[in-house]
This record gives sequence, C-alpha cells and structure tokens, in this order.
Amino acid sequence: MPRLNVPFPTMGGRQFWEDRAFFRGWRIQQHVLSGHSRLLDPSDIRRAWGTHEDCQKALDQARIEKQLEPMTGTAVIALHGILRSSKSWDAMRRFLEPDGYQFVAIDYPSTQRTINQFADQLQSIIESLEGIEKIHFVVHSMGGLVVRRWCQSYSDPRIGRLVMIGTPNAGAEIATMLRQNLLFRTIFGPAGQELIAEPDNFTATLPVPSFEFGVIAGARGTAEGFNPLIPGDDDGIVTVNSARLVGATDSFTVRCLHSFQCWNPAAMEATRRYLQTGAFRESGEREPIT
Repeated sequence: MPRLNVPFPTMGGRQFWEDRAFFRGWRIQQHVLSGHSRLLDPSDIRRAWGTHEDCQKALDQARIEKQLEPMTGTAVIALHGILRSSKSWDAMRRFLEPDGYQFVAIDYPSTQRTINQFADQLQSIIESLEGIEKIHFVVHSMGGLVVRRWCQSYSDPRIGRLVMIGTPNAGAEIATMLRQNLLFRTIFGPAGQELIAEPDNFTATLPVPSFEFGVIAGARGTAEGFNPLIPGDDDGIVTVNSARLVGATDSFTVRCLHSFQCWNPAAMEATRRYLQTGAFRESGEREPIT
C-alpha cells in the first residue's frame, strides 16, 4: 500500500535527525533512532517519508515538477557545534548568499553519535552536491573537529577554504572538568567525551587539513578571559590557545562569547573576506599560525 505523504511542518527534534543529501535547500534526512527517512523542502515542510530511496524518488519528481535547475558554482557547507542545529547559521546564510554561494547548513545529531559517524555523514552530503564546482567549509565549535575527522578518511578535489570559528582544536577544558558528571554525560552524549582536553585526547589524533584554512577565536582580550575557571583568554567555553591550530594561513579574534559567534558581525565579515581572498582583514595582512 502506498504511504500517505501529507505535507507537514517539522516539529523540532533536530538532535535526532541527520541530513544525508542536499539539493537547493531540499534535504533528505534520516532519524538516528528509527532509521526512517524524510524529505524536507526549503521551508522545512515534510514532503515525503519512508526509505531513503522513497525520498530520493520524491525529490527527483519535485525537481521535474518545479523545473529546478541543477546546482552549479560554489557551495559553503556550514557545520554547527554540539547541542546546536542548522538554524545557528541563519544570519551567516543571509550574509553570504548575496555573494552567490549555495549555502548548505547541515543538521547532525551532535549529542547522539560520535565525531567519526558525523564525518561519514558529511561525506554523504558532499557526494550529493552534484554540479557544484567548489566547496568551502564554515564551521563552529565541534563542527571543525568533524571536518578534521573527515580529512582523515576522505578527500574531494573541489574543496577550497575552511573557516573554523571557536573550534576546540586542542579540546575543551570545560569538557575535561565535567567529564565524570552524569548530567554532562547524559546531555552531551558520546561526542561530548571526545572534547576532553588532554595530551592523548581524541582531538590529538585528528589531522591538520591539507587545504587552506583560517581560525577565528572568541576572546575577552584579558589574561583571565570570560571564564575564570579555565586558563588564559577564552570565549567562556574554548580558550584562544585551544582554538589555534598550527598550519592556519590566517588567524583572528573577536570579542564574543562562544554561543554567539555564528552571528557576530566581525566574525561574519571576517569569514566573508577569508572565503573571497584568503585573509580575514580588509588590509589583506595575515597572521598565520606556525
């Protein structure tokens, strides 16, 4: 019996859905627990559900009926941090889309799986970007670790530049302090344990990207930072030292708390410049991390 696919708006629960394919704002998602799939249109209305194949057929039909042109040009893949969703990128999307980018803000179940699994999911999205000629990454917090883990297993000749915003490249001291806390372990899940800041932590096993990348760190501009519980200047969650990654072709700091970096005006403007020119500053001057 054919499934009854009634168009229906999504009702939240983004921590349990992962994007598996993307086309001009249409997304095929898979539920992390049940394994069933759904097709969402650019307005987050569910247009089909069932298996991935069912949803792919519905998307192919929508492309014909709506006469949607194939994707071309440059895509910006945006990855949010733990406990966040693709909605974190709404301001950045509005800021960058006038430059002609196909903005691909990914949802992934950041509290339900491991960073290894998120890297595999990222590869699925990249493979779905048929017609796209170049791909940039813009990532916040743990999203940067997902890209670094992707680099360990995958590659794509279309990759251009990467902007890391508030990524705990050397781990997050807050995660180290709370790692035995039952509430922390329950809320942040397996990926939360991978954020621990120790010499032999998960992040220490991740490669430095082989393509061009820059680092934006949140800072207060003082020795103690926003959070007196962690050493050095910080954004309240991630220290400036942890965000810095040797090999970056440019680095930049913004006076901003961790949670608000994705829509910080200075961070957005610096991101735009880096994607266009490879430098965060209007002058073109760079501060590489060596």
